[in-house]
Amino acid sequence: MDTDHLPRHIGIIMDGNGRWAQRQGLPRTKGHLEGLKAAKRVVGYLAKLPIEYVTLYTFSTENWSRPRQEVAYLMGLIAKHLLKEMPFYREHNIRVSRIGDDSQLPDSVLNPLNEAAQMTRHHNGLQVNLAINYGGRDELIRAFNRLTEHRGVQPCTAADLESYLDTSGMPDPELILRSAGEQRLSNFLLWQGAYAEYCFVETCWPDWNEETVSRCLREYQRRKRKFGGLTDE
Repeated sequence: MDTDHLPRHIGIIMDGNGRWAQRQGLPRTKGHLEGLKAAKRVVGYLAKLPIEYVTLYTFSTENWSRPRQEVAYLMGLIAKHLLKEMPFYREHNIRVSRIGDDSQLPDSVLNPLNEAAQMTRHHNGLQVNLAINYGGRDELIRAFNRLTEHRGVQPCTAADLESYLDTSGMPDPELILRSAGEQRLSNFLLWQGAYAEYCFVETCWPDWNEETVSRCLREYQRRKRKFGGLTDE
């Protein structure tokens, strides 16, 4: 793998925790716990590479429609492990951030999110964006509302709107990965992923490891990025 030709920003749709658990004859909660371990493996690997940002689709705006017990478990899992992993963040020089609408998040989740971001703000390695209560359409609506609040209703450019997105100041993801074989965006980084390369992998998220990600990166390096133009064949 050519480490001089890697994406600056990778988005990951972590899918298949529940299906993985069901295939093992285990409760769905066990799948989410194993999915958390997979996220740690993948982030630890990416932190060793010259990659600047990874955005993990942790909890979508649509996930609130899941059974109440499962939502509560997911929120508890996030709250419990965010600060528990502080030694891991320090070891890998990881900076924790979040994107999404925090207005619906319970304080039990929001407080450790803010604390983790504050405690790692001086780290200058990989930035891990946790997309929690995030949806691409919701983000665009919130960005437009902030834009009109500050400027009023008037013509705007793409750069104007981008400055109000949750990812303002970050490069767009060049590569978006999705586990568990599904081939759709599911409302993830709709604006930012307009020209991303996509890699859909059959493996359910709890089984992901360094080799899974490495294969995706090598696939990315084989592709020609044209952005609507032409390249020499």
